[in-house]
Amino acid sequence: MMKSISAWKVMQVVVLCALFFVPLGCSSRSYDQMGETAAEGHRRHKRALRINHQEMMEDVDTFMLLDKPSKLTDKRIP
Repeated sequence: MMKSISAWKVMQVVVLCALFFVPLGCSSRSYDQMGETAAEGHRRHKRALRINHQEMMEDVDTFMLLDKPSKLTDKRIP
């Protein structure tokens, strides 16, 4: 015959799991990693955003044909 598990035991297991897993996943900001300070994480996050913005602008320039110089004249215009 199976031994019944009380609701109290189930609740204890759930609380222990929540206490163990929640701080690991939710305690840090999205750009923090282990072994780096908050300033380093923020700097890395800003760098990634800046590079993504530059690449997006480069794609827009390529789409609008603004990435190559015009060859309409051979004279330099000041």
